[in-house]
Amino acid sequence: KMYSRTALSVTLLAALCGVDAFMAPVMPSLRSATSSRSSIHALNHRQGSLQQANFLLRPRVAAHKATALRMAGSEFDYDVIIIGCGVGGHGAALHARGKGLKTAIFTGRDVGGTCVNRGCVPSKALLAAAGRVREMRDQKHLEGFGIKVEGEVKYDREKVAAHADQLSKNVAKNLGNSLEALGVDVIPEAGLLVGPNKVKKAGTDQVVTAKDIILAPGSIPFVPPGINIDGKTVFTSDDSLKLEWVPDWVAIIGSGYIGLEFADVYTALGSEVTFIEAMDTLMPTFDPEIRRVADRMLIQPRKVDGYTSVFATEVVPGEPGKKPVKIKLVDAKTKEEIPDSPLYVDAALVCTGRVPNTKTLGLENMGIETVRGFVQVNEKMQVLNKEGGSVIPNLYCIGDANGKMMLAHAASAQGISAVENICGHPHAVDHNAIPAACFTHPEIAMVGLTEEQAKKKAEAEGFTLGKSTGSFRANSKALAELEGTGMAKCLFNKDTGKVLGVHIIGIHASDLIQECANAIAAGTTVQELSMMVHTHPTLSEVIDETFKGAVGMSTH
Repeated sequence: KMYSRTALSVTLLAALCGVDAFMAPVMPSLRSATSSRSSIHALNHRQGSLQQANFLLRPRVAAHKATALRMAGSEFDYDVIIIGCGVGGHGAALHARGKGLKTAIFTGRDVGGTCVNRGCVPSKALLAAAGRVREMRDQKHLEGFGIKVEGEVKYDREKVAAHADQLSKNVAKNLGNSLEALGVDVIPEAGLLVGPNKVKKAGTDQVVTAKDIILAPGSIPFVPPGINIDGKTVFTSDDSLKLEWVPDWVAIIGSGYIGLEFADVYTALGSEVTFIEAMDTLMPTFDPEIRRVADRMLIQPRKVDGYTSVFATEVVPGEPGKKPVKIKLVDAKTKEEIPDSPLYVDAALVCTGRVPNTKTLGLENMGIETVRGFVQVNEKMQVLNKEGGSVIPNLYCIGDANGKMMLAHAASAQGISAVENICGHPHAVDHNAIPAACFTHPEIAMVGLTEEQAKKKAEAEGFTLGKSTGSFRANSKALAELEGTGMAKCLFNKDTGKVLGVHIIGIHASDLIQECANAIAAGTTVQELSMMVHTHPTLSEVIDETFKGAVGMSTH
């Protein structure tokens, strides 16, 4: 179809109306929680986890004419076929149409992928509901505003779950509508590589061809050996998002982003949480200074405790309300069972990371060797036949499946970048400028290097590392919200002024980090950032204070 600029813009806006922005262990002993755990406690006692692409598509009549002429005499069915319709595949499809390419996408009946259906989107709905319950139950906080809540604050579990479910369905429907509105051929089956330029519809003998193919199959939860999933008492985030029940006591295996967010939800709804972390500290991937602040804000004040340097080597499901889950705990260093083992809880949530969903992709038909399931790619997202190997022509892989950065918005950026390279416009994603966020209450956000990484880089490259911090405690907007706890930290090269990393913990940290990510992407120096004006009174002045401090300036 031919679209004028105005008609296309109107169509796209109508299709996307209402779509939210995507993003989106110190001791091997148990710290005692503050309240009792009914009969399970007794049992335990006895037994002893870009370049910003132009999303507003700019199809030109000339581009469409060129495509039509090329396709008319082409040996292929499409210019581009995309396998997988998560955030990465969807973004790639929209950009391909914007570039005038005849495009098809294999959805595997999963439009939106993990992010929309089992991840970013529904989890934010649960966090939003749980956050309001937490706030309304915090009498001390409310009294600071002069607000008093009479009676018990209650929630309807089924309606909270329905809110998350309906949100996912609405967003997935809008994504599907946007594909159809722009002329993408949506193929509901899963796609299987059967040879160069060839994709077979799963379950059929029908093969579709394209000049270029983009792999975007996403990832699935990783379940370690010895852990038995029943989806009721032992489950991954996929099942936890259904919120079929709220256990009194939940063990969360793994204390990364996913584990922290679910701990936030469960504790707000009344559960007690015990983390089981294999590393030497909880929240091991976070910047050390942010980690310490997070422990004071997210762990210590709540009904949360944890084991560190401990493996959950065996997890046996129970029965809700009747039989507890049994967890065998082993010291990560000595490999010996610890005294507190076995641990008995009402439920166990497995948050031990994710693995690429590449086993059924047909990679073997192309002679492609993976590394732990991850497809190897170069900076242009072109697939390599093996680690350090040669490029396979006309084949690209984006998102979680290549392991570069397992974030939805990173997948989208990679998809857009792959299309640019397909069109002959060389492009590489700057992953160091892609931000990440953990949507706890308060939030944690980061971009670039941690302080540990920055120190190593400075030592290796011979420059002086600079560090500046800002605080929420003197910020007028944060104080108005009675949310003065939190900090921001900027790491920078003192010799050049270039920003290396920024870390924030505090109210709306996920929104504040974007300015910092843009600064890294654009190469803006702390000298330049320190002179930029921020609206008063806003939370963004925490970032202003941080950048000004980097050059020795004071803020009012």
